[in-house]
Amino acid sequence: MDFSKSSDSMRDYLQPTEVVDSNHPLIQSLAQRLSLGCNDDIETARAIYHYVRDKIAHSGDIDASFVTCSASEVLAHGHGVCCAKAHLLAALWRVLGIPAGLCYQWLVSDDDSDQLVIHGLNAVYLKSVDRWIRLDARGNKVGVNAEFCIDNEQLAWPVRNELGEYDEPVIYHAPKTEVIQSLTEFKDRHDPRRQWVCRPRRMG
Repeated sequence: MDFSKSSDSMRDYLQPTEVVDSNHPLIQSLAQRLSLGCNDDIETARAIYHYVRDKIAHSGDIDASFVTCSASEVLAHGHGVCCAKAHLLAALWRVLGIPAGLCYQWLVSDDDSDQLVIHGLNAVYLKSVDRWIRLDARGNKVGVNAEFCIDNEQLAWPVRNELGEYDEPVIYHAPKTEVIQSLTEFKDRHDPRRQWVCRPRRMG
């Protein structure tokens, strides 16, 4: 699948934002520590990916109440939903001069099969192979087995086109506005007023 980019400037995929706050001292310190001993951008990207996938919990897996959004919040609390973990992963890569973006999928909701819910993941540009690859650091569990793969993409949930699921064909340099709004408006994940980003499921 061909992906377009939300910005033609690679610099935009290296800059900090309010949410992908790669200028935060804790983010910078961790990125430098994780990159020690790495010989190229592939080794560096892999080490950081594994840290976010395996050491930062998915909020739903641990039934955490507090909703994190920015990269620094995710790091401070040690957990985040898929989109929040993607913010952290992008920020860590950007500290080290590795261009990183955000990608989104629309997947059938576990709670309402007539709805598609947004799922956040990342794209990273690796100079060693001169291309972007998508990676999903949501966190593995039974039925989910995402891996760091360069040639054969292995995400948490490949889309099921027959169910109306789809990939957004864009690598974003900044998180989608509706994702940030959902993660910041209500800080209690169990607040009944809080709504995740959804769309009606359309078939055919």
